[in-house]
Amino acid sequence: MVVADDVYTMDNHLVILKNTTLTDKIIARLEFYSIEEIWVKSIANPKVIIDDEQSSYFNKIRTSEGFKRFHLAYANTISDFRESINKVIKEKIDLDIRKLLADISNILLLCNSSIDLLNMLHCIRNYDDTTYVHSLNVALINNVIGRWLNFSQYDLEAITLAGLLHDIGKIFIPSSIITKPDKLTDEEYNTVKQHTVSGYQILMNKDIDERIKNTALMHHERCDGSGYPYGLHTDQIDPFARLVAIADVYDAMTCARVYRGPMCPFEVLSIFESEGFTKYDPAYITTFLEGIAQTYIHNTVRLSNGMTGEIVLINKIELSKPVVLVGDTFIDLSKQRDVHITALS
Repeated sequence: MVVADDVYTMDNHLVILKNTTLTDKIIARLEFYSIEEIWVKSIANPKVIIDDEQSSYFNKIRTSEGFKRFHLAYANTISDFRESINKVIKEKIDLDIRKLLADISNILLLCNSSIDLLNMLHCIRNYDDTTYVHSLNVALINNVIGRWLNFSQYDLEAITLAGLLHDIGKIFIPSSIITKPDKLTDEEYNTVKQHTVSGYQILMNKDIDERIKNTALMHHERCDGSGYPYGLHTDQIDPFARLVAIADVYDAMTCARVYRGPMCPFEVLSIFESEGFTKYDPAYITTFLEGIAQTYIHNTVRLSNGMTGEIVLINKIELSKPVVLVGDTFIDLSKQRDVHITALS
């Protein structure tokens, strides 16, 4: 499909030009700006392109013994997490923080590195229960970022829990709204936005770090004041909430959706670099993007010109445009602007 008209944000910022062909990257940009509806033009008998290399890369992971062990631990943690939250809500008991952290630790121990963990998460697709799955993903990504930021053990556990519990308020939203395939009405969307306040109210009297409670309330706030529920700016937003916001959006873009597959990490890097530094804490997002980029050094990638090569050097000025060795030729994507990474291979 092709965009039928220019697309703007609520504050009149141009996001997509008219006649742009919709791709995974363009759809993710719309998600990034919370744009839920646009006018499109359908193309008769479109040619469907299957990203065989991307699929092949992750299929190799899915068939590995390591992923099978990871998947089992992941599924058990989702089950335990759901049961724990139900007890908190229905029986008014305290969260079993030690059990939640132990389950997450078991998952982390099955991964040899940050890249191993991120690749495993790319392969988790077969869950309909998006609230609990997304929350676990964000917890694991937060743990990775916390280690990159050299957090103390206490802060590392706290930021992991902040990710796990950031969307707890969504349990009060009717499943008919959470799983609705069509555009939400204004009333339904306002109901969804209330999950931040509801989450804080659930946690406010619990014996947990205050930053975890604030994260449930503030993880949709943005440093430029464009977020909700209060339109706060940088210094008004809890640092943990500013960090969880990055992991929250990254997981949304790199996970599969019914209308697209998971995005290549370098496409996500490009979107964050071009549009994220005003919305997210610059110190946190810089560390996050550098960490993501560095994990893919020496990885084989496919380029938009059809060539395949190895990432040999990360460009710190433009992390999404590294130097790629193709045969005996070095291609600096920061200088060759018409070429970009489209897939891991």
